[in-house]
Amino acid sequence: MQVILLEKVVNLGGLGDVVKVKEGYARNYLIPQGKARRATEAAIKEFEARRAELEKAQSEKLAAAQAVGEKLNGLVLTIPAKAGVDGRLFGSVTNFDIAEALGKQGFQVAKGQIRMPQGPLKMVGEHKVSVALHTDVVVEVGVTVVPEQG
Repeated sequence: MQVILLEKVVNLGGLGDVVKVKEGYARNYLIPQGKARRATEAAIKEFEARRAELEKAQSEKLAAAQAVGEKLNGLVLTIPAKAGVDGRLFGSVTNFDIAEALGKQGFQVAKGQIRMPQGPLKMVGEHKVSVALHTDVVVEVGVTVVPEQG
């Protein structure tokens, strides 16, 4: 299926690119997420008419993400969790917990934007996680897991 990308999509293309993707990927992900439209003659003409507006909106999103990224870069969160004597946690610290801690700091970040390549944190100590604010803006945030008192 041919689609017009309405924003940059990783490993696919940028704003305005007409690309061929599998039917299911377009129907179940790109189109419902508002990242693409079917590439019909009418849709291509409409896109060309709105291109400047979409490019401006895209650059505003990028600028906003960069501004938040500058504030987040180097931030260290401290998250208390119940832990055993050996430092192993009872449970784990997940992207949901990190998003909640960032929310308390005044940053609105969805749990899906937090990348934890090694999976949930299961030990007390310092860890690094990535926060993808935009396809072009990914920042590292430090997370210090401390044992809960009491």
